[in-house]
Amino acid sequence: MLCSLCPRKCKAERLDDIGEGICHSPALPRVARAALHFGEEPCISGVNGSGTVFFSGCPLGCRFCQNHSISHENYGKTISIERLADIFRELVAQGAHNINLVNPTHFALAIRQALDIYRPPVPIVYNSSGYESLETLRALEGYVDVYLPDLKYLDDGLAASLSGVGDYVAHATKAVLEMARQTGPVQLDDNGIAQKGTIVRHLVLPGHTRVSMEVLEWLHDHLPSGTYISVLLQYTPFGNLPSPLDRPLTLRECRKIKDFVEDIGIDGYIQQHHSDGAQYVPIFDLTGV
Repeated sequence: MLCSLCPRKCKAERLDDIGEGICHSPALPRVARAALHFGEEPCISGVNGSGTVFFSGCPLGCRFCQNHSISHENYGKTISIERLADIFRELVAQGAHNINLVNPTHFALAIRQALDIYRPPVPIVYNSSGYESLETLRALEGYVDVYLPDLKYLDDGLAASLSGVGDYVAHATKAVLEMARQTGPVQLDDNGIAQKGTIVRHLVLPGHTRVSMEVLEWLHDHLPSGTYISVLLQYTPFGNLPSPLDRPLTLRECRKIKDFVEDIGIDGYIQQHHSDGAQYVPIFDLTGV
């Protein structure tokens, strides 16, 4: 295939087991871990855990990525479409509240094919960076029950510097609105588990609280009623990063964001300051693959 799944539309050649382009991914899905995961929002993880499939590679190049070994270094195992469908079955059998597809953008076609083989009796969660093309999202309409995208920035210069793309804002803002259109408002079952809807995440970066306030205000003003916003205060530096990304958030920064969220009022979640991002990073060892 000559790939145009993400907004880069780089037309890179992707064969079954090797691939070119920014994501360096094959056409068949490449997976680093498939297991129950408890580090998501309460309405995703629940009591039993989210049936999470971590895909390798990424259309972005975020310098602060906490899943660096799979997103940048492409650690994982290439599997067949049929095996991906079987993984969905196995996670459901383990009691997963949902099938949670982490960083799925560049494997959207393969995921849709796997869902044509086996449609799980639990919600499908599309857990994305937000850097999505409208064409790919529209091809997924009816396949995805819950969208869980990021909105990282409203500044393309910052996006270019920290994530390696200079057109993030236009694509990500259109993407989250399309996701919300497809799913409608968040719907929870009797156990508080999301069955439908869109939850937009924003990770607060150290030294960038003004950026976060701009993003949160945009989400508050533009998302339709019933869409949740999840404010993440778990930032933990991994690797050799420049200042101020080389430190956690300060208590003052967290208070500033919490006060702002309280002032504008949002539906959704905000993490406690003591949350440590390291606890949300699983061991990528091909478990369940």
